[in-house]
Amino acid sequence: MFTEIAGEIAALLIERNETVAVAESTTGGLIMANLLSVPGASAYFQGGSVVYTLASRRAFLDLEAERLRGLEPLTEPMVAEFARAARLKLATTWGIAELGAAGPAGSPYGHDAGTSVIAVAGPNPRTCTVLTHVNDRPANMQAFAGAALRLFRDALLQTSL
Repeated sequence: MFTEIAGEIAALLIERNETVAVAESTTGGLIMANLLSVPGASAYFQGGSVVYTLASRRAFLDLEAERLRGLEPLTEPMVAEFARAARLKLATTWGIAELGAAGPAGSPYGHDAGTSVIAVAGPNPRTCTVLTHVNDRPANMQAFAGAALRLFRDALLQTSL
């Protein structure tokens, strides 16, 4: 658990009266679990989903086909659309999304295990790519979740109060 980072995020969101929604894939709910581990999470956490399959993405996100057209899978522009969709779906200030290949195998799109793309949508949008260069599934899931929380915290810290 990333309790310290989650606590920083919670304090900033509560202070600003802002909210967040999450759409995560490879991390399997770890981002949401960390955000929810802080007492008072109901003040800022509106919800989220594990969008691990195409069926779950269709059920839980209103991804706009026109906006996705031409975007390569497992890229920062693609995950930015997922973060945007999560934010819009629950009408939150912020949206976080993560897509990746935790391992031990790579993605069907040719990405190696240990690859993740993460996005934050909202007042200070951000994206990043994480490459761990290992095929240890649990370790990658933790690394990706930690990277997502750090990216979100940094976006919050660099947004004017």
